Amino acid sequence: MASEKIWLSSPHMGNNEQKFVSEAFDTNWIAPLGPHVNNFEADLQSYNKIDHAAALSSGTAALHLALILNDVEPGDLVFVQSFTFSATVNPIIYQGATPVFIDSEKDSWNMCPIHLENAISSALKGEIHPRPVGTPASGEQPQTTIGKPKCIMPVHLYGMPANMEAIMAIAKKYNLPVIEDAAESLGSTYQGVATGTLGDMGVYSFNGNKIITTSGGGALVSNDKGQIEKARFLATQARDAAPHYQHSHIGYNYRMSNVLAGIGRGQMQVLDERVAQRRANYFKYKEYFEAKNKEGYNVKLQNEPKGSFSNRWLTAIEMNPNENKGVSTLNIMDAFAQDNIESRPLWKPMHLQPIFERYPFVGDGTCQRLFETGLCLPSGSSLSDKDFERIVAVLDSCFQ
Repeated sequence: MASEKIWLSSPHMGNNEQKFVSEAFDTNWIAPLGPHVNNFEADLQSYNKIDHAAALSSGTAALHLALILNDVEPGDLVFVQSFTFSATVNPIIYQGATPVFIDSEKDSWNMCPIHLENAISSALKGEIHPRPVGTPASGEQPQTTIGKPKCIMPVHLYGMPANMEAIMAIAKKYNLPVIEDAAESLGSTYQGVATGTLGDMGVYSFNGNKIITTSGGGALVSNDKGQIEKARFLATQARDAAPHYQHSHIGYNYRMSNVLAGIGRGQMQVLDERVAQRRANYFKYKEYFEAKNKEGYNVKLQNEPKGSFSNRWLTAIEMNPNENKGVSTLNIMDAFAQDNIESRPLWKPMHLQPIFERYPFVGDGTCQRLFETGLCLPSGSSLSDKDFERIVAVLDSCFQ
């Protein structure tokens, strides 16, 4: 009989989610919008100390609206972290813009400020072009234009804050807005400030595997009241204020439902507890690997730079088999799978993805090396001591 599944990051309900959902049913507030949506937005604003929030259908929807609100158009250049999930990049393509992929720094694994500034400088010199649209006729050269730098999109990977002080200084120097992809980092802070609130706009995800979940959902936050009001307008099909159905803008069906917002209200009540539980997972792994490293191995965990506080959504390691007696992350992942334990490689960089490989990349290969030697370990906030015993037993078998 197969052992019970240990998931990488499973939903973890608190005590009041069902109460809020039942309240939505009892009051017949089932359709999108409603009091739970308003209150969930207020909870996000209060927790993150941000003035305005719009609860949306997904983090991807929030990123898309953020790009629209920052006037990203075809031919524009968006400087985005390569080491991330495709949902960060897809909305750039929705807008017909060109992603310029930026490599990671070794410290946080997030957007490298040095490579970022090099990319912006190259773009301003006309050395980075938008991808030509269409196929030129035989014998013709593809048309290229100088791409206009439009915005910067760092990601707080696995909950670890990016180097926002340096990134914001570069953004100020070149007068570029910053959209933070904080999908994985709700509950994390940088120099005491919540991730997602350091740039011009921030995005959170409440997908089923995130630190808290609404089953599916996201949010866009900002201190700019007008931008969030416009986001809400666009997210509800851009219906004009008229007694009939009238539309002056292209709209989207991006708002969160009152039912899902009810789940979110309950989840916000246990967010600090979930952060503490995820960080406790990290420290258990840290203690284990420190002991292994004393035996001659060299397993590295994602570093938490000074001034950063990570929610440790996922605990991730990197280990080169040449430095670990031939043991690789693939060995560990296979061994976990045999015992019905889920793990996964680090994100495959976007500039290496078949769909994105034609776009510009600026870096030295750091994120590719991380992908080749990295692994995300089971990190759910509901992991029990018994679960850890199974995980450690598998790890021991690999290292032995």
